[in-house]
Amino acid sequence: MEHEIAAEYLAQLKSYPLLDAEEERELAVRIQEGSKEALDKMIKCNLRLVVSLSKNFINTCESVMDLIQEGNLGLITAAKKFNASYNTRFSTYAYPWIIQYMIRYLNSHSAMISLPTRKDQILRRIQKARQELYSTNGRMPGEQQIAKYLGLSHSLVHNCLKYEFTVASLDSLVSEDGNSVSLGELISDTTYSPESQYLNKEEKMDIHTLLNSLPLNERKVIWYRYNFECEQKTKTLREVSSLMGVSPEAVRQAELRAIRRMKSAHVTA
Repeated sequence: MEHEIAAEYLAQLKSYPLLDAEEERELAVRIQEGSKEALDKMIKCNLRLVVSLSKNFINTCESVMDLIQEGNLGLITAAKKFNASYNTRFSTYAYPWIIQYMIRYLNSHSAMISLPTRKDQILRRIQKARQELYSTNGRMPGEQQIAKYLGLSHSLVHNCLKYEFTVASLDSLVSEDGNSVSLGELISDTTYSPESQYLNKEEKMDIHTLLNSLPLNERKVIWYRYNFECEQKTKTLREVSSLMGVSPEAVRQAELRAIRRMKSAHVTA
């Protein structure tokens, strides 16, 4: 499906003519004057440049069209910033902008867990500095040493290193006593715990016993206020007062008395 879309997109690009140097300068002047028409023409006539540069990354990207669209954003940025006084062709000026956007896209989509661009860039600098310091000194540097080497604060380095992770598939095989088993088989199953279920059941029974020991009005207040009916929203003092035909203050006082009674009964038990 994507190949069909790409083919249709490439066919559309052929309808936009290539520009010569003089045409680029004229468009640049008009763009700086605020002409949207000139900006649109500069972008459309250079879309083939983005496609050409995307071929360098085809083997590292799952969706070429997404990569091209990201490169187009770099092209748009370059078109807005290009000035007729620059002694260069527009393609030369736009090249680093397009590559920058593409690389940023690849960095954010190649990882199993995506990080914000700023944090990802700093983390890469930290990892590179760590390798350089290790090669120079023969020992792994600490956070303080890395921070000093990069001219960053220790707290920034410490926080960024929290995002450093290793991803492994649960289906990957590991050796356990000479036998190969999947990593997932070595992880204990905590979804079922008879002890926890028993304690939860006992706790619920204790709460219901304490609740039943209260006077009727206080029992109703606790029932409503602590959502024993498991409704979507816990009732407010005003809502409970309307149900019971008393003032919100009377409900509040009854709630406090009920809690004191339950605490006292629990301690006695």
